[in-house]
Order: sequence, then C-alpha cells, then structure tokens
Amino acid sequence: MDIKFPKGSNGEKLFLLAQINFSEIPPLNNFPEKGILQFYISDKGNYGLDYEVPDEQHDFRVLFFEDVITDDKLLKIEQNPVEYDSLPIDPNISYPLKFSLSQEAVPLSDHNIHDYLPENFFARFGAGQWEIMNVYSKMVNSRGHKMGGYAFFTQEDVRYEMGEYELLFQLDSDQSINCQWGDMGVANFFIKKEDLVKKDFSKVLYNWDCY
Repeated sequence: MDIKFPKGSNGEKLFLLAQINFSEIPPLNNFPEKGILQFYISDKGNYGLDYEVPDEQHDFRVLFFEDVITDDKLLKIEQNPVEYDSLPIDPNISYPLKFSLSQEAVPLSDHNIHDYLPENFFARFGAGQWEIMNVYSKMVNSRGHKMGGYAFFTQEDVRYEMGEYELLFQLDSDQSINCQWGDMGVANFFIKKEDLVKKDFSKVLYNWDCY
C-alpha cells in the first residue's frame, strides 16, 4: 500500500507525534484490537490546532492502518529528513510507549462530572465542602499519557462546546522525555464513541492547552 506522507494546508509535511500499535496494548472497550494508529501535528502556529474547527484535519492528521505490514523489505525510508521549526517534543528522538491497564476516578473538571456526582454532592459537607473539593481535585489527577480514560485540561473541558467525545489519546508535558506543550500544557485527541467503534478516525477532535 503506497501512502503519501501527510501534509498540512501549507503543503509542508506534518510531524509524526505518536504511533500506537493496538496489538501491543491491553484491550480497551470499543478500541481496535489490532492495527496502527498515527497522530501527526504541524510545527507551525498552534501545532496544527485550529480553535475554530478543532475537528477538521487541515494541519493535524490521525491515520489508522488495520492491516500491519511486517516485512522490513517493504518499508520506505525517508531519504531527505524533514526539518521542523517548533514542536512540543524533539523530532530527532523516539520514545517507546509502554501501556498498562488501570482505572481512575472522574475528575471535577470532566464535562460529565454530574453524571457521576450530583451538583450538590459536596454541599452536604457544609462549611468543609471547599476543602473537601480541593482535596478531591488533588487526589483525582487525570494527568499523564494515556489511551482512553479521563482527560486532563489546564483550562477547561472543550467538550462543553463540542458535544459528546471520548478521550482517544493524551500526551502530557513530561520532563523525562523533554515534552512540553506551551507552559507545561497537555494535548488531547477525542473521538465520538460511534466513530471509534467503526474505526473511523477522520473526525477526531484535537486540543491542547497550557497554563
């Protein structure tokens, strides 16, 4: 299969941010059991994010290949390495991803928090409600790199405006791999449940924010 390297709206090649091989991660509900998922972003502007249309892949791209080619002889090597101006992570270094299955509680910042906790849940604690909310927020931290689960935001959950999307992939700022989104921010890729089930990654919602 001859696939051209994805390019942005300016015709320049995008940067491969992350690649997930589903056969190498623990099984997740509704996620593919096999295949490779790739995330590309731009080194221009806001790393390819368009705040007006964050679900249109003009300057970022999410590609899925269900059938993985394992024959090294069929691999194509980029003859002329691409030079990038500004990225959240060093484009010349690769960091292997290792996944483990875990569970987490819903953070107060999640757009569906009241599906889990009633709006007046903390009010029952009277004068201590603010302290308890503060402790809960510190204990329930959705930071980190992950597939699925609850998303972390330094600002607010963008899905308040965009509707029902589930977290597909999150790449956080991480000193150990010299990854930094603006001022210690985080990047999220979201997908609607029905699209995830259909393995349709053409309408992924991309967002990143920072302090």
